[in-house]
Amino acid sequence: MCSASAPTAKPAVRARTPTSVPGSRRRRGFTLVELLVVLVLVAIAAGLTALALRDPSAARLEQEAARLSALLEAGRAEARALGLPVRFELGSNTPGEGFRFVGLPTQLKLPQHWLNEDLQAEIDGARALRLGPEPLIGAQRITLRLGEQQVVVATDGLAPFATLTPEPAAGTP
Repeated sequence: MCSASAPTAKPAVRARTPTSVPGSRRRRGFTLVELLVVLVLVAIAAGLTALALRDPSAARLEQEAARLSALLEAGRAEARALGLPVRFELGSNTPGEGFRFVGLPTQLKLPQHWLNEDLQAEIDGARALRLGPEPLIGAQRITLRLGEQQVVVATDGLAPFATLTPEPAAGTP
């Protein structure tokens, strides 16, 4: 008599799943966690390398833009605190010519030169930026250029001066 639950023959092949459980005799391949850790380390190294290889003119331009934003806000704060009409004017775009704050007391010594002599600046739509004494000064923009790079420092009149992200040129994706 034959029973359906009783094995009739010995299995020819026994399936084995490779494992990396501690204490197993054989270890084949890597676990998913180990692979993910290696991928994360490679991604971090690639990111740091990309940051280290940045265009130095872009970094200098960002530094100038941050410095200009801080200087314009300092001039704006002094104009409001002292109740004086203050303007920010550019010199010519020749080397050695920088900028100046017109209307501030002479004892206030704000910088008057760019950090990089090759920097070119242009105030959009005006000859000077008006910094005060009014709390609302109107929207104003200044474009900084260094080589092929450019950045815009602007305010809407109420918010502080800040660096705007450059918009792609027309026709580029």
